[in-house]
Amino acid sequence: MKTLREASVGETVTVQKISGEGPVKRRIMDMGITKGVEIFVRKVAPLGDPVEVTVRGYELSLRKEDAQMIQVN
Repeated sequence: MKTLREASVGETVTVQKISGEGPVKRRIMDMGITKGVEIFVRKVAPLGDPVEVTVRGYELSLRKEDAQMIQVN
């Protein structure tokens, strides 16, 4: 299983699991990233940080550390 950080630009993936604990996991879930939701990878910055995605109809930028916690198919 790969993480959101490993997804390619232009790829649509589905969230399988969110790892991490406590406030970090809660913050990711509060942004609308929950199990089963589809995420479209729009852009990745030249150095890989941040990753810009579309989730639930809005654009969101994630740090690569946060994207590493999101397991996708």
